[in-house]
Amino acid sequence: MAETIGIIGASRIGQAVAKQALRTGRSVVISNNRGVDALKPLIQELGALARAGTVKEAAGQSMVVLAVPWENVEEVLAGLPSWDGRILVDATNATLMPDFRVPDLGGKASSQVIADLAPGARLVKGFNTLLAAILASDPRVAGGQRVLFFSGDDPDAKQAFQRLITEAGFAGIDLGSLAASKVQQFPGGPLAAINFIQLR
Repeated sequence: MAETIGIIGASRIGQAVAKQALRTGRSVVISNNRGVDALKPLIQELGALARAGTVKEAAGQSMVVLAVPWENVEEVLAGLPSWDGRILVDATNATLMPDFRVPDLGGKASSQVIADLAPGARLVKGFNTLLAAILASDPRVAGGQRVLFFSGDDPDAKQAFQRLITEAGFAGIDLGSLAASKVQQFPGGPLAAINFIQLR
Protein backbone atom coordinates (compact mmCIF):
# COMPACT_ATOMS: atom_id res chain seq x y z
CA MET A 1 0.00 0.00 0.00
CA ALA A 2 1.38 3.41 -0.96
CA GLU A 3 2.45 5.81 1.74
CA THR A 4 0.04 8.60 2.68
CA ILE A 5 1.40 12.10 3.25
CA GLY A 6 -0.41 14.31 5.74
CA ILE A 7 -0.50 18.03 4.96
CA ILE A 8 -1.42 20.62 7.57
CA GLY A 9 -2.34 23.77 5.68
CA ALA A 10 -4.18 24.00 2.37
CA SER A 11 -2.92 27.30 1.04
CA ARG A 12 -0.65 27.56 -1.99
CA ILE A 13 2.36 25.76 -0.49
CA GLY A 14 0.23 22.98 0.95
CA GLN A 15 -1.49 22.52 -2.41
CA ALA A 16 1.84 22.48 -4.23
CA VAL A 17 3.20 19.79 -1.90
CA ALA A 18 0.03 17.76 -2.40
CA LYS A 19 0.43 17.88 -6.18
CA GLN A 20 4.04 16.72 -5.98
CA ALA A 21 3.24 13.91 -3.54
CA LEU A 22 0.43 12.73 -5.79
CA ARG A 23 2.86 12.75 -8.71
CA THR A 24 4.72 9.90 -6.97
CA GLY A 25 1.60 7.74 -6.58
CA ARG A 26 1.27 8.47 -2.88
CA SER A 27 -2.01 9.46 -1.28
CA VAL A 28 -2.49 12.70 0.63
CA VAL A 29 -4.67 13.80 3.51
CA ILE A 30 -4.88 17.59 3.46
CA SER A 31 -6.33 19.74 6.23
CA ASN A 32 -6.96 23.35 7.11
CA ASN A 33 -8.47 25.37 9.94
CA ARG A 34 -11.84 25.84 8.20
CA GLY A 35 -12.97 22.23 8.14
CA VAL A 36 -13.33 19.39 5.68
CA ASP A 37 -16.23 20.86 3.72
CA ALA A 38 -14.18 23.91 2.73
CA LEU A 39 -11.70 21.59 1.01
CA LYS A 40 -14.17 19.85 -1.33
CA PRO A 41 -13.29 21.94 -4.42
CA LEU A 42 -9.57 21.34 -3.85
CA ILE A 43 -10.06 17.59 -3.41
CA GLN A 44 -12.01 17.42 -6.67
CA GLU A 45 -9.12 19.18 -8.39
CA LEU A 46 -6.46 16.93 -6.85
CA GLY A 47 -8.20 13.67 -7.70
CA ALA A 48 -8.88 10.23 -6.29
CA LEU A 49 -5.70 9.83 -4.22
CA ALA A 50 -6.45 12.96 -2.20
CA ARG A 51 -8.89 13.36 0.65
CA ALA A 52 -9.73 16.05 3.14
CA GLY A 53 -9.22 15.40 6.82
CA THR A 54 -8.96 17.09 10.17
CA VAL A 55 -5.63 18.49 11.30
CA LYS A 56 -5.28 15.53 13.68
CA GLU A 57 -5.92 13.06 10.85
CA ALA A 58 -3.28 14.72 8.70
CA ALA A 59 -0.85 14.77 11.61
CA GLY A 60 -1.37 11.04 12.18
CA GLN A 61 0.40 10.01 8.96
CA SER A 62 3.95 8.68 8.94
CA MET A 63 5.16 11.82 7.12
CA VAL A 64 3.46 15.15 7.77
CA VAL A 65 4.09 18.48 6.06
CA LEU A 66 3.48 21.66 8.07
CA ALA A 67 2.50 24.48 5.70
CA VAL A 68 0.74 27.12 7.79
CA PRO A 69 1.53 30.81 8.37
CA TRP A 70 4.14 31.36 11.06
CA GLU A 71 1.70 33.13 13.37
CA ASN A 72 -0.42 29.94 13.47
CA VAL A 73 2.39 27.45 14.07
CA GLU A 74 2.35 27.37 17.85
CA GLU A 75 -1.43 27.04 18.10
CA VAL A 76 -1.58 24.27 15.50
CA LEU A 77 1.20 22.20 17.06
CA ALA A 78 -0.08 22.69 20.61
CA GLY A 79 -3.35 21.00 19.64
CA LEU A 80 -1.74 17.77 18.43
CA PRO A 81 -0.94 14.54 20.32
CA SER A 82 2.54 13.09 20.70
CA TRP A 83 4.51 12.68 17.48
CA ASP A 84 6.01 9.31 18.49
CA GLY A 85 8.83 9.50 15.94
CA ARG A 86 6.73 10.44 12.92
CA ILE A 87 8.42 12.67 10.34
CA LEU A 88 7.45 16.34 10.35
CA VAL A 89 8.51 18.36 7.31
CA ASP A 90 8.65 22.05 8.14
CA ALA A 91 7.63 24.01 5.04
CA THR A 92 7.05 27.25 6.97
CA ASN A 93 9.00 30.48 6.91
CA ALA A 94 9.35 32.60 10.04
CA THR A 95 7.73 35.66 8.53
CA LEU A 96 4.98 37.74 10.08
CA MET A 97 2.57 39.26 7.60
CA PRO A 98 1.67 41.64 6.13
CA ASP A 99 4.98 43.47 6.53
CA PHE A 100 7.36 40.48 6.20
CA ARG A 101 8.63 41.05 9.73
CA VAL A 102 11.00 38.42 11.12
CA PRO A 103 10.17 37.36 14.70
CA ASP A 104 12.79 36.99 17.41
CA LEU A 105 13.88 33.35 17.25
CA GLY A 106 16.46 33.63 20.01
CA GLY A 107 19.32 32.94 17.63
CA LYS A 108 17.86 29.63 16.49
CA ALA A 109 16.93 28.49 13.02
CA SER A 110 13.15 28.58 12.65
CA SER A 111 13.02 24.79 12.31
CA GLN A 112 14.77 24.41 15.65
CA VAL A 113 11.91 26.41 17.13
CA ILE A 114 9.45 24.07 15.39
CA ALA A 115 11.32 21.06 16.80
CA ASP A 116 10.88 22.46 20.31
CA LEU A 117 7.14 22.84 19.69
CA ALA A 118 6.79 19.27 18.33
CA PRO A 119 8.65 17.00 20.76
CA GLY A 120 9.04 13.47 19.46
CA ALA A 121 8.88 14.49 15.81
CA ARG A 122 11.76 13.74 13.46
CA LEU A 123 12.03 17.11 11.80
CA VAL A 124 13.12 17.91 8.26
CA LYS A 125 13.22 21.43 6.86
CA GLY A 126 12.03 21.39 3.26
CA PHE A 127 9.60 22.70 0.63
CA ASN A 128 10.10 26.27 1.88
CA THR A 129 12.58 27.84 -0.54
CA LEU A 130 10.54 27.94 -3.76
CA LEU A 131 7.62 30.17 -4.59
CA ALA A 132 4.39 28.16 -4.55
CA ALA A 133 3.73 28.34 -8.29
CA ILE A 134 7.22 27.05 -9.04
CA LEU A 135 7.01 24.34 -6.38
CA ALA A 136 3.75 23.10 -7.93
CA SER A 137 5.12 22.94 -11.47
CA ASP A 138 6.91 20.10 -13.24
CA PRO A 139 10.32 19.69 -11.55
CA ARG A 140 11.85 18.34 -14.75
CA VAL A 141 12.65 21.48 -16.70
CA ALA A 142 15.24 22.96 -19.08
CA GLY A 143 17.04 19.65 -19.50
CA GLY A 144 17.48 19.20 -15.77
CA GLN A 145 15.72 18.94 -12.43
CA ARG A 146 14.54 21.65 -10.10
CA VAL A 147 16.50 21.71 -6.84
CA LEU A 148 14.96 21.31 -3.39
CA PHE A 149 17.14 21.98 -0.37
CA PHE A 150 16.54 20.21 2.91
CA SER A 151 18.06 19.94 6.38
CA GLY A 152 17.57 17.85 9.49
CA ASP A 153 19.18 16.05 12.39
CA ASP A 154 17.70 12.59 11.72
CA PRO A 155 19.38 10.73 8.82
CA ASP A 156 16.49 8.29 8.28
CA ALA A 157 13.93 11.11 8.15
CA LYS A 158 16.04 12.98 5.62
CA GLN A 159 16.39 9.81 3.55
CA ALA A 160 12.59 9.41 3.49
CA PHE A 161 12.17 13.03 2.41
CA GLN A 162 14.83 12.61 -0.27
CA ARG A 163 13.01 9.55 -1.59
CA LEU A 164 9.73 11.48 -1.81
CA ILE A 165 11.16 14.43 -3.72
CA THR A 166 13.36 12.27 -5.97
CA GLU A 167 10.35 10.21 -7.02
CA ALA A 168 8.50 13.46 -7.77
CA GLY A 169 11.36 14.49 -10.07
CA PHE A 170 13.34 16.98 -7.96
CA ALA A 171 17.07 17.04 -7.31
CA GLY A 172 17.48 17.09 -3.55
CA ILE A 173 20.45 18.71 -1.83
CA ASP A 174 21.05 17.89 1.84
CA LEU A 175 22.45 20.93 3.64
CA GLY A 176 23.14 19.14 6.92
CA SER A 177 21.67 19.76 10.36
CA LEU A 178 18.63 21.79 11.37
CA ALA A 179 20.99 24.54 12.48
CA ALA A 180 22.16 24.78 8.85
CA SER A 181 18.60 25.45 7.71
CA LYS A 182 19.08 29.17 8.43
CA VAL A 183 20.32 29.49 4.84
CA GLN A 184 16.92 28.23 3.62
CA GLN A 185 14.85 30.71 5.59
CA PHE A 186 12.84 33.46 3.95
CA PRO A 187 13.52 36.31 4.20
CA GLY A 188 17.27 36.57 4.57
CA GLY A 189 18.55 33.12 3.70
CA PRO A 190 20.78 33.08 0.62
CA LEU A 191 18.98 30.04 -0.85
CA ALA A 192 15.44 31.33 -0.36
CA ALA A 193 13.22 32.01 -3.38
CA ILE A 194 15.92 31.05 -5.91
CA ASN A 195 14.92 28.58 -8.62
CA PHE A 196 18.01 26.43 -9.12
CA ILE A 197 18.09 23.78 -11.87
CA GLN A 198 20.53 20.87 -11.67
CA LEU A 199 21.51 19.93 -15.21
CA ARG A 200 21.94 16.29 -16.09
